[in-house]
Amino acid sequence: MPRLRQVPRSEVKDDVVRGAYDRLFGPERDPVANPGTATGTPGNWWSVFALSPQVFRHAVAGFSLYQKSADRLPPQLRELAQTRAGYVVGSQFVYSQHCKSLRAVGVSEDKIEAIPYWTVSNVFDELERAVLSYADALAGSQGRVDDGVFRVLQAHLDDEQILDLTYITAMYAMHAVISRALRLEYDDVDERIKEIAAPGGAEGRDVGADISGSA
Repeated sequence: MPRLRQVPRSEVKDDVVRGAYDRLFGPERDPVANPGTATGTPGNWWSVFALSPQVFRHAVAGFSLYQKSADRLPPQLRELAQTRAGYVVGSQFVYSQHCKSLRAVGVSEDKIEAIPYWTVSNVFDELERAVLSYADALAGSQGRVDDGVFRVLQAHLDDEQILDLTYITAMYAMHAVISRALRLEYDDVDERIKEIAAPGGAEGRDVGADISGSA
């Protein structure tokens, strides 16, 4: 379950939230009592964000912005960066949803499959590799971008396109972080990095000494 309360339809007062509920779940359906979207997600991203209509509206405006950016920035590049950002942050939700978006804009299956290991794949062209590297820098290195990457971007894209790419990719890295932090959608998973108890109830052990033989 998400870490925050979900807002049932009966409590929705904001027109934008209500409209989103209608479009995604149907005009009479309560997404809390009867969850599920057309893509198979529970849909609790929407019902948790509905806690703050201001945050909800801001997020929806961001979705609208990235759709409108298709007039300037090729959507294939946008989706490559968003999908890679989801992968880098470790959000199953963002990664999975944008794999579907990549198919919708005509990106081939071999490229979608290679996104996790793009650095050793030969299916991407020069600009696509630069976009994927840029997504790594934005989502994984907090914006630390090598000049070589930027030179390739500037050889193919104008300044307005690069700004769109930067803003949208960073926005989806943020959504990936939020999804994991609040355990929304496919990111509702237990932390897998934890101590595994030693047999026999042993609580302390110098493993390095065991390996070196100096115990």
